[in-house]
Amino acid sequence: MHASGVLTRRFEELFGKSPRIYQAPGRVNLIGEHTDYNDGFVMPAAIGLYCNVAIAKRSDRVLLLHSSNMAQSTSINLDDPGLARRGQWTDYVVGTALALEKIGCRVSGADILIEGEVPFGSGLSSSAAIEVAAGYALLDLAGLPIDLLQLALACQRAENEFVGARCGIMDQYISAHGQADHALMLDCRSLQSTPLPLPEDVSLVVCNTGVKHSIAGGEYNQRRAQCEDGVKRLASVLPEVRALRDVTPAQLDEYKKSLPETIYQRCRHVVTENERVQQAAEALEAGDLARFGELMAASHRSLRDDYEVSCAELDIMVELASRQSGVFGARMTGGGFGGCTVNLVRSDSSQQFRQSMTRQYESRTGIHPEIYVLSAANGVHRAAS
Repeated sequence: MHASGVLTRRFEELFGKSPRIYQAPGRVNLIGEHTDYNDGFVMPAAIGLYCNVAIAKRSDRVLLLHSSNMAQSTSINLDDPGLARRGQWTDYVVGTALALEKIGCRVSGADILIEGEVPFGSGLSSSAAIEVAAGYALLDLAGLPIDLLQLALACQRAENEFVGARCGIMDQYISAHGQADHALMLDCRSLQSTPLPLPEDVSLVVCNTGVKHSIAGGEYNQRRAQCEDGVKRLASVLPEVRALRDVTPAQLDEYKKSLPETIYQRCRHVVTENERVQQAAEALEAGDLARFGELMAASHRSLRDDYEVSCAELDIMVELASRQSGVFGARMTGGGFGGCTVNLVRSDSSQQFRQSMTRQYESRTGIHPEIYVLSAANGVHRAAS
């Protein structure tokens, strides 16, 4: 039975009615890490791992939520004035519903079954996939017009204000706007994006280290605060600077002495990463995958050394991948402290890559990795139920 058919059957068993089915993808970021909340450039692609939402309208304002992954059910009344973060998976759905209501989109109560294919804590943005799928479903169920950019912004606000993770716009944007067989070059200030076709003979291979992380924790928010500290210091000598996006490498070097060493390193990562993303877009358009791979390697080194968000397992995964045949580039992807690497691999080498990486990584770490051979996918949509 097709996946949506299985989900429909489960929903009918749980709630005794027929649902609509919606899907929103996770994402992998080819290059441009920790630049989105600095008004910078990123290059994500939506991937064919989805958050699936089955939903049916209720006559009241209650969200009756069930997660197949967690085997948990929760009932939440949207009219409860005391609604607050619970520190659970339900926060992503409830926060999104409240964020939509803040922009004038009054949603109805609903029975909702959620089933995620995106591994939690992997850096593939399972949280944005839940938010975007649930938000799109609630809007469509209420018969409200759907503006994908406004949906993405509402989902980002949900994560920032309700969940408590100060993420940028990238994850929600690509989950909403993804295009099959393309990465998107996104300017996180203007929110304008350019689709970049990915070569037909190249696969996106995602290697999950098996080390989980939670970006709602302190390290991610601390990095963001360090960037803001750097902007404040640089703006005192460069009044035109509103974000690290506005700083050139030459300016950063010129005013290095006005920054504490750690703040300088954080700023250097973001400033050089923005340059790498723009160079990577040029390389991709020119079909120069060797150059693209060099930029991925430089990005990983910068994340490891200047931004300090890598970990031993990520470094081992990248080191092993760089030795395999048919590999153009490898780097960590996502917030860091575990999660996944992204690898550009010739499609005819991808299965050999997968087998070899599984064996070698397990030998080095004792952890059996999950490895996904993927292609770029479309963004959020209603699926056939």
